[in-house]
Amino acid sequence: MRAALWLLALFGVAVAVALFAGNNQGTVTLFWPPYRVDLSLNAVLLILCSVFAIVYGALRGTAALLRLPRRARRWRLQQKERAMHASLLDAMSQLLAGRFLRARKAAESSIAQESDLSQSLPIPHGKQLRTLAHIVAAESSHALQDRTTRETHLQQALDSIPPNASTSEQELREGAQLRAARWSLDERDANAALDRMATLSAGAARRTLALRAKLKASRMAHLTGEALDTARLLGKHRAFSPAAAESIVRSLAIELINDAHDPAQLQNAWMSLDVNERAMPELSIHAAQRLSQLDGDPAQVRHWLLPVWERMVDPNQSLSQHQAFKLIEVLEANLSGIDAQWLARIESAQQANPRDARLQYLSAVACLHRELWGKAQQLFTQAAPKLADKKLRGSAWRFLAELAEHRGDEEAASQAWKQAAIAVL
Repeated sequence: MRAALWLLALFGVAVAVALFAGNNQGTVTLFWPPYRVDLSLNAVLLILCSVFAIVYGALRGTAALLRLPRRARRWRLQQKERAMHASLLDAMSQLLAGRFLRARKAAESSIAQESDLSQSLPIPHGKQLRTLAHIVAAESSHALQDRTTRETHLQQALDSIPPNASTSEQELREGAQLRAARWSLDERDANAALDRMATLSAGAARRTLALRAKLKASRMAHLTGEALDTARLLGKHRAFSPAAAESIVRSLAIELINDAHDPAQLQNAWMSLDVNERAMPELSIHAAQRLSQLDGDPAQVRHWLLPVWERMVDPNQSLSQHQAFKLIEVLEANLSGIDAQWLARIESAQQANPRDARLQYLSAVACLHRELWGKAQQLFTQAAPKLADKKLRGSAWRFLAELAEHRGDEEAASQAWKQAAIAVL
């Protein structure tokens, strides 16, 4: 459409010029004594236009000639800038290809070219390019296990961008600090990695990459509490799948529990866990078992096991076979001084599930602590042949043997001891 309008305008101008020049009878007379020159108006206009075109062309040609040195200088600087970018791209390509020595040489070449170019012409993105080249050289030196050269390039990269730089430059500085932390982790220097990450801003420290590095460094430095907090943040950021996040948090919580060396420490560790974490059957059972090992209060052990117990006896919920047997074992070891409320819970669960050998066994142990010998013998007799766990089955026969010895039945005791020995084989 635009081309058609221009064509119409050109035809209009041609028609106007033809009408003006075709019937133009005007003349222009020049008096130069003793001469007189008569020219038509059309010829004068043509001469003026020609003179204007010649003068304009001469001026443009002179200006272009005068600009040649400046254009040549700009062309040379442009070639240097292209060579600088080409060196940096080559360094990154060599780094990705695993040619670390070539990558470092190309990065150092790019740094030298940038330094030479900046003396002649300031580059708007010179800081970022120089910093990135130093990071590539440091990364290559790290792969070559040249720690001295790596630290030199890293420090130069950090010095290239001050802490009060622009946002884009500051992000590059934070990237260099994160890479330095990863290098420390590769060298198994967790304290150095944590020191590196401590220099990050609050926003950068909460990024997923930084949190992953912090989690690894904290676990390496055996800072279980800090590692657990970091794992929780990663779970909230969806850095792991829900199952993986739960597994990591569970393993760290178990490690935190294992680090406790007295009941007070264990109590503090247990209270530092979230409500959802304390509701995990594995953690509850493990914490209760650890408290029992530290000679903690049996009532406190039973209190920690209560949510897991309710889950096991609830028909709408369930525990794995391993967790259920583990729960029975821990409860069995902490039934001394059992109160009537817990005894009622165990009896109610056993009566609601009369064929459950695990509940029969636990109820029998509770009866022993209450000195109900006859009922205990009856429940042990029912549970012993049906228990799937070797340890519990052997323990049930052992209790039957002791009860038989207590009432003076040597034959029954001998038979029970024999079954106990068979059960643990």
